[in-house]
Amino acid sequence: MSAEPRVDLSEFFAELDDLERQLRAELSDEDFAHLRKLERWSRACTAAGWATSWMGPNLLSAGLLSLGRTSRWTMLGHHISHGGYSRLETPSPRYHRDTFARNGRRMRDWLDVILPEAWDAEHNNRHHTRLGETADPDLVEMNLDWLRDSEIPMAVRYALVMVMAGAWKWVYYAPNTLQELWAEEDRAAGGPGRRRKLTDWRAWSPTTRDGRALWLRCFLPYAAVRFVALPLALAPLGPLAVASAATNSLMAELLTNLHTFTIITTNHVGDDVHAFADPPADRHDFLLRQIVGSVNYTTGSDLNDFMHGWLNYQIEHHLWPDMSMLQYQRAQPRLKALCEKHGIPYIQEPVTTRLKKTLAVMVGKTSMKRGPYPA
Repeated sequence: MSAEPRVDLSEFFAELDDLERQLRAELSDEDFAHLRKLERWSRACTAAGWATSWMGPNLLSAGLLSLGRTSRWTMLGHHISHGGYSRLETPSPRYHRDTFARNGRRMRDWLDVILPEAWDAEHNNRHHTRLGETADPDLVEMNLDWLRDSEIPMAVRYALVMVMAGAWKWVYYAPNTLQELWAEEDRAAGGPGRRRKLTDWRAWSPTTRDGRALWLRCFLPYAAVRFVALPLALAPLGPLAVASAATNSLMAELLTNLHTFTIITTNHVGDDVHAFADPPADRHDFLLRQIVGSVNYTTGSDLNDFMHGWLNYQIEHHLWPDMSMLQYQRAQPRLKALCEKHGIPYIQEPVTTRLKKTLAVMVGKTSMKRGPYPA
């Protein structure tokens, strides 16, 4: 459904374009220095986690390793792959979206169970251009219609969601992004964009072509490094050290899944967030959807934003996906004030509040908002 605003928004869009011009003009070496600082924080968490991982299973090591993995994905991999730093002349080309984690650089730049080029296809090229539509691969309400429409008792539904949350990168993001990569490759070859399905558990079998691709390109490289090679590097400290490191790494993976589930799935879900039946009517309709179809969490300091994986600026990010993390900090209070001035809904709540609303949609207690917007 296209936008049916109750007021004339021409002045709002003019001021929004002016704000974008201001923000882009403010991009400088300070943005790159900010990125490098956050990268040091991320690497420090990882280094400290491994340095203490031999001391027996403990939440400190697991938590630090988890923060390193989460920030590497949600902050560095996410914003660099969108081109947030591609306009800067940086000392290293690896911070350009066409270079980062590509052409053999995956191990160094961003090793994850998610294939970097598959993330680009699913997230950057599909989710951001089809937000809230049935063509959005990350439309949570649609993806969980099997649970929402089931006869399963409500308490069991909540339990199932929490179990999925503990491994959602593996059971959802890795296969889903790979499917979108295949669809993109099919379109590039002149096809209709066929998604080779990995939603059936039988398709995960290494005996199938698609299953082998999932294991060889996604699961095995990540697991071999995180759960085998790095723990074995502590072998001089003895077998107990290796076992402890492996255990802490596995614990960190669980924490990473739970953390990212909390700060990612909640970005575009809730009975106060819009979903859309049709593609946007024009550019202004598209921009408006990025606002009414997204939510922010608590924003402010670098430490706060680091703990949120910089996903607490989702409204700004969806309006301008190729901006830097520092630009989002600059933009947030100005955009919020602009929306308030023109009566545009701008949802900003603590992530815990958004999680409750997300879970309610997931289990079928509530549904996404539809109908005229921005109302």
